[in-house]
Amino acid sequence: MIQQESQTVEYKETWKDEYLKTVCAFANTAGGEIYIGINDKGEIVGIKNIKKLIEDLPNKMMNNFIITADVNVEEKSGKQFVKMTIPKSNTALSYHGKFYTRSGSTTQELKGGALQRLLLKANNLTWDAVGIDNAGYDDIDANTVSRFIVKATEHNRLPAGVDSGKIKKLFQNLNLLTDEGELTRAALLLFGKDPLRFFPCAFFQIGRFKGTDPTDLIIQDRIEGNLFYVFDQVIDFLKSKYLLSPISYQGMQRIETLEIPDKAIREAVLNALIHRDYTVLSSINLRVYDPTVSIWNAGELEKLNVEDLSKDHDSHLRNPIIANIIYRAGYIEAWGRGTLTIIDETTKRGLPQPVFKVKQGGLEVIFQRSFVQKEQEEPDVTEKALKSNTENNTENNTENNTENLTKNQKAILKEIEKNPYIKSDELSNIVRITADNIRVNLSKLKSKGLIERVGPDKGGHWKVVKS
Repeated sequence: MIQQESQTVEYKETWKDEYLKTVCAFANTAGGEIYIGINDKGEIVGIKNIKKLIEDLPNKMMNNFIITADVNVEEKSGKQFVKMTIPKSNTALSYHGKFYTRSGSTTQELKGGALQRLLLKANNLTWDAVGIDNAGYDDIDANTVSRFIVKATEHNRLPAGVDSGKIKKLFQNLNLLTDEGELTRAALLLFGKDPLRFFPCAFFQIGRFKGTDPTDLIIQDRIEGNLFYVFDQVIDFLKSKYLLSPISYQGMQRIETLEIPDKAIREAVLNALIHRDYTVLSSINLRVYDPTVSIWNAGELEKLNVEDLSKDHDSHLRNPIIANIIYRAGYIEAWGRGTLTIIDETTKRGLPQPVFKVKQGGLEVIFQRSFVQKEQEEPDVTEKALKSNTENNTENNTENNTENLTKNQKAILKEIEKNPYIKSDELSNIVRITADNIRVNLSKLKSKGLIERVGPDKGGHWKVVKS
């Protein structure tokens, strides 16, 4: 045969009614052809009782699926076989209560989120447009609605004078209600008091890991709430707890600059919230390692490949209602520009271009942390080296001076002179190296006899012995 078995071609030596699963799969995917009387090597073996078969097959199609399939007899090398052409269905079809689809050259039963997506697509619906029958307006947070109205009005994406007390009318205009008046999934995710009541995996996880080891978790936070609240909290946590904001001065003005450009990290978090596949039972994960920050959300790219994200591309929205509300609130400026904004903002800062990866059925964006290059000026020091340093230092060589110190050590010593009560995390932010490297350098300064600790770790302070 000219063709090999594929997503749209299947060979069967004989007919069995169980092959109606394959018919169902073709109809639910992109249509296809089943050749009966050909083995899986593509060799024609012929078929007996071919006349009866071509009479029975159309009836089986109508009785099981109410679809019309073209059934024809073809001949090659003196052997006859049947070619059955199955059209793509406009509705989701099942066989004995189960739904099937094609993946490559195999027929697979659909379950869970994949089944939900098929049913939604067949009914021209998106996940966020589906109504929740057991939800009411008591589940909506009025304060979030009011803040949305203020933001959307400020950005001229909502008419002035919208009454926050008339939530039903507002939600109707924003397509947040079904035709039957039910609150949609989008309404509850965006404005709900407790979205987890309806969507158990609608939360955001942040973790700090040691080095590059994904199993060595240092600290973590789980952020729950509606999407507006989650977004604000994630950004606040990153700025206050997980990322560095080195301090610089322009004249008398103190400036704190987040190590990953603020606009880039905001865009990446928004993309994860908007484009996430909420049918998948997993949270959005943000992982902070020593050299990188990565954000992963479930949801494969639709009609795009990962290379398209680095150039102008159309926007294919998995959750268009959610995206529209986020846009109206002024959080995003233009469709299809999110990944380009991420790239532009990081490269303008002089950082490497972020990496986009398709991973485990979702999309991951990986940022290089800006302090890494700074940190590489001074290699890590092992415990053995520290011990050796300490043993070689005697009271007679306390004349060590700052000329033998690295740039980072000089900066740490200078900050301790200014503020003996300064904490390690404050030093980390100012010097722009990790807390682990701060501790290493403090140990080195102590071993050189330049500083000493007065009092306990908590409540004590540093004393400069010689500088």
